[in-house]
Amino acid sequence: MAGTSERANSSFVQNDPLADAPTSSQDLLLGSFDPSKLHPLADIEDKLDYLVLDDEKMSDLPGAGTAIPSRGWSDDLCYGTGTMYLSGLALGGLWGLREGARKPLAVSNARLRINSILNAVTRRGTFIGNSAGCLALVYNAFNSSIDHFRGQHDTYGSMAAGALTGALYKSTAGVKPALAAAAVISGSAGIWSYVKRRV
Repeated sequence: MAGTSERANSSFVQNDPLADAPTSSQDLLLGSFDPSKLHPLADIEDKLDYLVLDDEKMSDLPGAGTAIPSRGWSDDLCYGTGTMYLSGLALGGLWGLREGARKPLAVSNARLRINSILNAVTRRGTFIGNSAGCLALVYNAFNSSIDHFRGQHDTYGSMAAGALTGALYKSTAGVKPALAAAAVISGSAGIWSYVKRRV
């Protein structure tokens, strides 16, 4: 068993890239840490530009160059749906906060009040967020289809997509609610398109 101590002290990994890696948080804080030894892309320093939109990847539809540049329908779909979902969550959360804080309780207790507020926030926030996200998803699908078939992106196409989205959203409630929703969402889409173009 004389060779056991020799085997315990020998290294089985040759050319270990982590041999000189820091072993404590103090090594990291004192600056002896070299990230280029961990990964070849870690040594990029200031050579990488973030948030640069390549001109060749931008949408080539006439009228697509607005204050918020677009790289195509998938870009609009993802950003539009995500933005509307998060905005709906925030607005619904504020609505639920107001509703939960004003709801009368049988017993005035801080824990019951907090529970009432949390219940209202989760009920209203998710409802408004999901509804807004679904509307944005359908709107962007209609808008991209209309832009593709017409060959241009303008306010009229956005308003038509808004009208179709509103009509589809309230189609099960009857003709009058569907027309009202079509008018509201079409008007909102027109205002948004106008503001995007003017900024």
